[in-house]
Amino acid sequence: METQPREAARSRRRHYRLILVGLGLALVAAVLLSFWVGYFPLAPREVLHAFLSRFGYQGELRPQAATIFWNIRLPRILSAVFIGASLSVAGATYQGMFRNPLVSPDILGVSSGASLGAAFAILNGAANWLIQLSAFTGGVTAVAFSYLISRKSAHSQILSLVLTGSMVMALCNAGVTMIKYVSDPNDVLQQITFWLMGSLTKTDMDAFRWSAIPMALGLAIILLLRWRLNLLTLDEEEARTLGIHVRGYRLIFIVASTLLSAAAVCLGGLIGWVGLMIPHMARALVGVDYNRLIPASAMLG
Repeated sequence: METQPREAARSRRRHYRLILVGLGLALVAAVLLSFWVGYFPLAPREVLHAFLSRFGYQGELRPQAATIFWNIRLPRILSAVFIGASLSVAGATYQGMFRNPLVSPDILGVSSGASLGAAFAILNGAANWLIQLSAFTGGVTAVAFSYLISRKSAHSQILSLVLTGSMVMALCNAGVTMIKYVSDPNDVLQQITFWLMGSLTKTDMDAFRWSAIPMALGLAIILLLRWRLNLLTLDEEEARTLGIHVRGYRLIFIVASTLLSAAAVCLGGLIGWVGLMIPHMARALVGVDYNRLIPASAMLG
């Protein structure tokens, strides 16, 4: 009788390892295909030679191949990988923390705040790096307002966070609408609309490096503390009886998820469905245990 639970546990571990290996292979295949396929196709040998050319390799290579690899394909692919992982992990974290499967990373207004910051910077003719910085600052500020206002409420913190996040989101969206209304329709309005649509066409290595820092920090924090999310899915009183400082860990996860979401939005624009749908797909593969769900969400995203 005792061997049955052990066998079941071993079977679940084997299943989880196989899922991770499969997701890893799929990710590698998608990255390689992204290097090879495009408006300017690159053969696998050309991709390898273009990579080695940065280190002094003088092989047979078309002149524009190295430029396309280092200045276009590599930053866009790295950005896509980091953005997908960041939004997926942030979405899974928020869904567990708020105990609501319909929650997405913009529940506290990070996407709306980033949109307002980017729209304001574009309206004033800022450079690309300043637009990115303004978007990141706007997203972080919106979440900070949501959290600080929710602390004044006498209701449960989760309910207060959702309500204040919705309020801040509406205010930021109204600000974006006002900026679009006063923008030049022949120039500025088109830039704002294009940014809000989400795109990696203007991504370069400098933009990626700047955004990769908060994304890597947020991912590291959540990966290290992901087992605590299993306890935060419990009722607050139950979690406290287990010795969990609920508000403290909730704040840590909010900060980490905000870093992920704000950096992802300022790099690639609004891509909201990833943070909502990918965690559900990961749950179907590995279950609801956040020790397994967070890594699976990152790789699937």
